[in-house]
Amino acid sequence: MVSRKSIVLIVAAFAALTVSGCSNKPQTSAKGTPENPYVIGMSQCNLGEPWRVQMNADLKAAAAKRPEIKMLFKDAQNDTPTQQSQVREFIAQGVDLLIISPKESRPLTKPVAEAMDAGIPVIVLDRRVEGDKFTTFIGGDNIEIGREVGKHLVKVLNGKGNVVMLRGLSTTSGGIERTDGFKEGIKGSSLKVIFDADCKWLEPNAQAEMKSALSRYPQIDAVYGQNDPMAHGAYLAAKQEGKGREKTIKFVGVDGLPHEGASYVKQGILSATFVYQTGGEEAIVNALKILKKETVAKEQILKTKAITK
Repeated sequence: MVSRKSIVLIVAAFAALTVSGCSNKPQTSAKGTPENPYVIGMSQCNLGEPWRVQMNADLKAAAAKRPEIKMLFKDAQNDTPTQQSQVREFIAQGVDLLIISPKESRPLTKPVAEAMDAGIPVIVLDRRVEGDKFTTFIGGDNIEIGREVGKHLVKVLNGKGNVVMLRGLSTTSGGIERTDGFKEGIKGSSLKVIFDADCKWLEPNAQAEMKSALSRYPQIDAVYGQNDPMAHGAYLAAKQEGKGREKTIKFVGVDGLPHEGASYVKQGILSATFVYQTGGEEAIVNALKILKKETVAKEQILKTKAITK
């Protein structure tokens, strides 16, 4: 018969063995290591624009150099309710940080605030949300870009002429600001906007609207496309008309990607394009700073430059 003392000794020995065995198990690596990376969710409003494809490519390239982070991408396919849902999916998933390039400012303000309330820092990239409930905004100065486009056209048209303005989506901060800045840039000149249309940033829409403008106005001196695809669409419409008007109209765009806007300038399709940086590298650099509890600026404005022949 086993004594009570023997039972106590056996139990104690088993407990010691169990503790010893546990201590030999590999410990979970610290967060932010290649073995246990930070998880960053990226909510892209759409991949129908070449510039946004480039933004994602820049994010991926920057992240690839930093094994301590893992990127997850969602494409809202240019649908606001889809983007709202996808942001909330990232929140439920418990990502360490959210990067969002909103389709529209107001509808995405609440989901971004919900992420912040859940303790998830948010980098707003390119287009803004309303208010200040986010960690940092990174993007170009769209008012300045619009202003520079206006000044460029005042110069190349000697201060007078008829302009067609093909706008981005009017419910986006970029579309609003590039319009306001352009109006500032041409103020005091004799340039007149004789036709403007919301083309939702899309080349086919711009091509259709430009056909309408060409049929209505025999004298068009310049086209301001608020991105390069829209400026290119306008050029195609003028060329397809068959009257040579594409040779007499100055086409100006925004974005300046090497394989797109800059290439159009080189080919003589655009008079100029203005660089709008994607902010992909900057977003990843700031994400790591935020995750390491370092201080970052609330507003980080990226510079532009004109590309001409």
